[in-house]
Amino acid sequence: MVIAGVGVRSADAFSDLEVNDSKMLTPAKREQLYPLIRKRCRVATIVIPAPEIDSIRREMTMNACVARAHGEVIRRLSPTVAYIDACDVNTSRYAKEVKIHIGFPCKLVSEHHADQTYPVVSAASIVAKVTRDREVRKLARTYGDIGSGYPSDPVTITYLNAYIETHKVPPPIARTSWKTVSAILNKRAQSRLSEFF
Repeated sequence: MVIAGVGVRSADAFSDLEVNDSKMLTPAKREQLYPLIRKRCRVATIVIPAPEIDSIRREMTMNACVARAHGEVIRRLSPTVAYIDACDVNTSRYAKEVKIHIGFPCKLVSEHHADQTYPVVSAASIVAKVTRDREVRKLARTYGDIGSGYPSDPVTITYLNAYIETHKVPPPIARTSWKTVSAILNKRAQSRLSEFF
């Protein structure tokens, strides 16, 4: 998982760049924007590997984990106002959760789809997505074609199924707490159980 923040001095910092929600941009466009964003802004990025997420998930929910990471990114950038893309259905509750981890006065604007509304959040989403894609490519050099790592990606699902079929456990790069992995493990367990009936 990758969480990124971008610090700017004015709202028009991206007026000449076509920043947008990273999901709305092609990989080539994101790669083109990435160095431009890094050149003109302060950037903070947190990468949390799968085993660390599994460890964190024993202590807190996924939303709490993301809120803590958002708080850390904001702390590194030290803004007076921070815009965050809320991952909780209740945006004000999410803002309170993030604020716990900041430690200094900062106005939080917590909204759903903030990466489509605020260019600074769009820029942060681009940095996070490019960083994540690069991390996935690094993992692929060791583990083979793992796909994008998203549950909608058939390549990722095929890889997980094959790995678990061969090794009987998920690969070390996949969160065991991920619903996609749990579903594959449950399906295998049910399949083995049906052999006895």
